[in-house]
Amino acid sequence: MGAFDQKQTLGFGTRSQSPSREDHPAPVRFTIDPKRRLVIAKFGERITAHDIHLYVQNLCSQPGFDPSYSEVADISSVKELPLEGADFLKLADQVDPFAFQSKRAFVAQTPVQRHAAQMHKILRTQRHFEIFATLEEAEQWIGR
Repeated sequence: MGAFDQKQTLGFGTRSQSPSREDHPAPVRFTIDPKRRLVIAKFGERITAHDIHLYVQNLCSQPGFDPSYSEVADISSVKELPLEGADFLKLADQVDPFAFQSKRAFVAQTPVQRHAAQMHKILRTQRHFEIFATLEEAEQWIGR
């Protein structure tokens, strides 16, 4: 994960209340790479609409973030995604911070992950949005 080496990775979440962050990793870690105009977000095993909302708030508060940047959203580790239709609509219409012209790549491997990524793609009606099986494929496409 090259971009994680270039800038400090930021993590946040509600499950990390104990002092040991290793036992309860943040639901989302992200890196902003200004040189590549790219945000890489790695989602944990369980992601709620609240977790995504917190990710967006934290991302938007970073001075290096620009809504025109591209994003790689790696959801390949997600095992639980308790989102309903209304959650998908709100996330796409009100929460998503990226511009419609931004390139978006989701890394998804399971049917549930692919379905979630596809729902977001449909609701955002973006032309520059693809779903990949690996982080390497996603980053390669973003770099084109």
